Amino acid sequence: MTNPLCDALNLKYPIIQAPMAGVSTPALAAAVSNSGALGSISVGAATTQQAREMINQTQELTRAPFNVNVFCHPPATRNPTKEQAWIKQFSEMFHNFGSAAPTTLDEIYATFCHNSAMLQVLLDTRPAVVSFHFGLPEPEAIQALKAVGCLTLASATSPSEARLIAAAGVDFIIAQGFEAGGHRGAFLATETDARLSTSELLPLIQEATPLPVICAGGIMNGEDIAKVIQQGAVGVQMGTAFILCPESAANTAYREALGQAKPDETFMTSAISGRPARSLNNAFCKATHMISPDNIPDYPVAYSLGKALAAAAQSSGVAGFGAQWAGTGAHRARKESAARLVEILAQEWQNSADTIETPH
Repeated sequence: MTNPLCDALNLKYPIIQAPMAGVSTPALAAAVSNSGALGSISVGAATTQQAREMINQTQELTRAPFNVNVFCHPPATRNPTKEQAWIKQFSEMFHNFGSAAPTTLDEIYATFCHNSAMLQVLLDTRPAVVSFHFGLPEPEAIQALKAVGCLTLASATSPSEARLIAAAGVDFIIAQGFEAGGHRGAFLATETDARLSTSELLPLIQEATPLPVICAGGIMNGEDIAKVIQQGAVGVQMGTAFILCPESAANTAYREALGQAKPDETFMTSAISGRPARSLNNAFCKATHMISPDNIPDYPVAYSLGKALAAAAQSSGVAGFGAQWAGTGAHRARKESAARLVEILAQEWQNSADTIETPH
C-alpha cells in the first residue's frame, strides 16, 4: 500500500519525530531519519546563525530527509503595565531562590513571518521539509521554499485553520489534537479553541480539505499509530515519545519528572510562555494555575520571565520550574535510543495493523 508521506520523502515509516524546540537536537533528528522515519529540529527559538549551524550539523549526521520547524506567531503586543505587574507577581519567588527578578521583559523569539534573514537560511540549506507552527508565513515565503524543493507542513487545531493551510499551498496538514504536549498551534484569533481531541479533529479536517493529514497528540506506540492510519491519516507526529531518548536535550529534572509521570498529570497552561501549552503538572504549573490568562503578557514576552525563573530555581537546586512540555501520554514514555524506538514503533504498528485488518 502506498503512503503519500513516505512516497514524497522516500521514508520507510510515516512517523515524524516532533521538532520540540529546546529538546530536539541534530543528533536526535539524524538518528530518527537514519532509521527510516522523519527526524525534526526546531529553529523557532534560534538566531539565524544558530539555525544555520543546527541545520548544517544535522546534514552532517544524515543524508536522509529531515524537518526544520519555524514559529509563525504574531509579534507581541507590548504592554509595559501588564509586564511590570507580571514581574512583581513573581518577585517573591525570585527572592526565595536567592535571585533578583528581572526589571524588564524581552521578546525573546523572532517570528518567521516576514523574516527574510531566516528565510534565506532555509533557502541556502534547503532542508527536505519545513514545517510551520502558530500559523503561516507570507505566501511569498511558502512559494520560495517550495521553489527550492522543500516539502511544507503546517499545524492546525481546527477545520478553519486547515482550510487556510490548504489555501496557502502547504503540502500536508498536521492535525494537532488537544492531547499534544507543548504549545498549541492555534492561530485564528477570531476562533475559540474547541480543544478537539486527535480522534475528533482528524475527520473534521478530512471533510474540510483534500490535503493529506498527519496526526499529532496522544500517540505513543504502534497501536496508536495503527488506529489513526486506519482512520485515514497518512502519518503521525510524536514528541513526548522521544523525550527520554538519550539523544534529546531534556535535562535530568525533566527526564526524572517524565519518567515518574502518572496518567492525567499533564496541565494546559499559558503562564510559562504566554501561549497555551501542555506541560507536566510541575511546581510552576501548580503555583500559577489560578492566574487569569488576561493577566499574562503576550508570547514570547512572558517566556522571558519563565526562563529567568527556571534558571533561578535551578541555581538554588529546585526543580519543576522549567518548561517540561509533555502530552497526555506522558506516563507511557519509554527510555530507548531513538533508533531503537523507531524500530519498536514500526514493529508494534505492523502487529497492530495486522490485527485491525484481520476480519473477525
